[in-house]
Formats: sequence, structure tokens, C-alpha cells
Amino acid sequence: MQNVVAGGSSTASTIVLNNPRRRNALSLPMLRCLRQDLLHDVKSRELRVIVIAAEGPVFCSGHDLKELSTEDDVKHHSQVFELCAEVMTLIQKLPVPVIAKVNGLATAAGCQLVASCDIAVASEKSKFATPGVNIGLFCSTPAVALGRSLPRKVALEMLFTGEPLSAHEALMHGLVSKVVPEDKLEEETMKISHKICESSKSVLALGKATFYRQITQDLDTAYKMTTQVMVDNLTLRDGQEGIEAFIQKRKPVWTHSQEEKK
Repeated sequence: MQNVVAGGSSTASTIVLNNPRRRNALSLPMLRCLRQDLLHDVKSRELRVIVIAAEGPVFCSGHDLKELSTEDDVKHHSQVFELCAEVMTLIQKLPVPVIAKVNGLATAAGCQLVASCDIAVASEKSKFATPGVNIGLFCSTPAVALGRSLPRKVALEMLFTGEPLSAHEALMHGLVSKVVPEDKLEEETMKISHKICESSKSVLALGKATFYRQITQDLDTAYKMTTQVMVDNLTLRDGQEGIEAFIQKRKPVWTHSQEEKK
């Protein structure tokens, strides 16, 4: 059975975690497949958005604990956590938005995966938890993504107690973007995906990269940097095309090019 299945249209790619018998655990092979598919998809010039979904009742249970049960295999343990961190940071470095489509339980590094995506749409039955503390393995790496997505005290309560958040609690605290009935999950995810696909890829890439750069900066530095980015955005072909189309009351014709307008 494949760990990950990739598919979708030329503009929207869907990557499916496909090992429900192992609760879609982020084993080393699963992480390698996920990294490979993310990198492969983004090579497509037509790609505008990536959706990460999963088969089965569990979106992702986190790391495969069987891989971590040998106490003296430090090299292997390091590989697992280092690759996981690489995949999580890769998601935010990709030039296209990444949407988590969650229908079920997301725990530990699975919760980290949801928190690392740009957008997350969840069904009402979904739950989110970082229960590592209960088995003696504190969710320190998931805490990086959680601490940047949730209020500190909410994140720490999850980390200290291992108790889950319901889908609506996750929405209230900002871990997910939307919560919908299970039978509307596909429709709502595709609605967001299609809306993203209507925009310029080059403008979205610039905007996404800028957002993650400024979010870690102090206010003055962030405004100084983003002010220059706004100026740079106006030099892009699509930056000028969008404004001209708005003034002329027509639909923009995007080039999706990083080139400046001459």
C-alpha cells in the first residue's frame, strides 16, 4: 500500500495520507513520500494550490511509536524528527497555499501538520490533541507549530494535559480556518481551492513568503519590509494587470510570471 497518493487537476493537487491501518502515522517512509510529493507538485508551472487529505477515520496520529521504541537507536530517532521538521517548514516555504482537509483525529505530529498548513478545513467530527505527555514523550516539536497558531495558554494546556480540542474549539482558537458538516467538507475545501486558483500565482507566492517573514519581526521592521514588498508587487506584470483590470472593470488576465512589467 502506498503511504501517500497524489492526484488532482493541473492547478490543484491533492496529496492523500494513505495508510489508515497505521492511523496515517508519520513514519519515516510516510514523511519521505510526503516531502517527495510536495516537492514534485510544486515543480508544475500550472499548480496553484495543494490540499493534504487522508484516508480513514484518523487524519494523522503523529509519529509511528514503533519506530521510536528502541532506546539506543539515536541516529534513526534523529532522522525521524529532523525530516518531520523539514516537511513542516517546507509547507510554509512552498510558493503555493497548502490546505489541510481534516476529517477525523489529528494528534501529536498530525496536529503539528494541521497547524503548519496555511489553511485548515475540518469536519465537525474532527479532534485535535498533543497527548505525548501521557506516554512520556512531550510533544516538543508539535509545540513549535501549535505555539505559532494558538494562544499560548491554550497551546500549553493541550501540551500539558494531552486533552483534545473539538473542531469548534479548534476554530475558536485559530487552529483551523473553517468547520463544516462531514458531507460538506469536500465541497468547502474545493470552494477555497478554486477561489485561490483565480488569483495570480506570482502574487500569491510573494504574499505567502512575505507573511511568514513579517510574522516573526517586530512591528517597525515588519512594516518597513512589507512596504518595500508592496512596491515590488506593483512592478510585477500581474500587479499592474490586476489594477488595470479593476479600473477597466474587466477580469484580469494573469501571466503568473515573476517578471516585472516593462
